[in-house]
Amino acid sequence: MLLLISDANILIDMEAGRLMERLFQLPMQFAMPDILYWEEIEPGTPGLEAQGLRILEVTGDYVRYASELPGKYGTEPSPNDYLALALAKQEGCPLLTGDQGLKAAAQAEDVTVMGTVWLLRTMVENQVLTVDEALAALALMKEGKRRLPWTDAERILNGLREGA
Repeated sequence: MLLLISDANILIDMEAGRLMERLFQLPMQFAMPDILYWEEIEPGTPGLEAQGLRILEVTGDYVRYASELPGKYGTEPSPNDYLALALAKQEGCPLLTGDQGLKAAAQAEDVTVMGTVWLLRTMVENQVLTVDEALAALALMKEGKRRLPWTDAERILNGLREGA
């Protein structure tokens, strides 16, 4: 089963779109670094590990790797974001992020990156959501002041309608 490492902003998008339960219905596993989870997610959205989120430890070598990334790519992604990238590298799997700085760093480090729009499309393709439900979730994310490529997201989702 595909393992995807998430940063905090993806889970915040899913919560804003009221899709957290649906996320864990996908035929894949989601994980994030333990420190990132305990510091940024668990206080506001407790219990995600019971829904299926795996909380993983970044090993010593990859903690060092993460600590070197700001020197290469800047301090805009947070240390916890860089830990998510390090965990994706450690586990040899894709990173889920919408953070443009983290996305650029991941791509430079040869880590596959996917984001919220990819998740919405994947939920529709796996029949976890209908196109209309995905568009409604997207509208909730917009109301919640999340930062997504709105026009592209709507075009992609509308393109999934049968016969489109």
